[in-house]
Amino acid sequence: MSWARAAYRSRQFFGALRARLEKEERAEVAAHLTPAEQRLFYAMDLRDQRHALDVFRVLKSGGQRDASLLAAALLHDVGKGPIRLWQRVAFVLLRAISPRLLRRLASADGAPAGGGSSFGGGWRGALGRSLDHAERGAALAKAAGSTPETVRLIRLHRSPAGDDVALALLQAADEAS
Repeated sequence: MSWARAAYRSRQFFGALRARLEKEERAEVAAHLTPAEQRLFYAMDLRDQRHALDVFRVLKSGGQRDASLLAAALLHDVGKGPIRLWQRVAFVLLRAISPRLLRRLASADGAPAGGGSSFGGGWRGALGRSLDHAERGAALAKAAGSTPETVRLIRLHRSPAGDDVALALLQAADEAS
């Protein structure tokens, strides 16, 4: 991990400790998401809501006005579900140090062995959801009635962008936030 990346992750960690949303930001969410999409947004951890709004703001400040891209910015991490801060740190460290160990430790379905919520499974489930959150988030967004383009961007936001301009914009904003 480079020093720049370590500094970025440190800022992200300390920012997560004091995450909050202002009244104006909640109004922005309401203006850009349908009621069903808003329920997804507000079901995310406050840290993820803050991050999603930061990604959204990077795109808006860059002049982006595409409704599907902006909705994807607000919902791109919705598939993570509830994840404790220490689980996020463990995920980032394992991904950097040993992706193979991360895949071995992560629960494949993110749910308890006996079934139940798609956001269960303890710490192994949290690692599993972090690994496949893009696919999970796309399914949730589709079920909430998001546009096909929003669903596509959420699904692919961790994949190489290639020549996909909208995806590259979302990824750049995600990395900058």
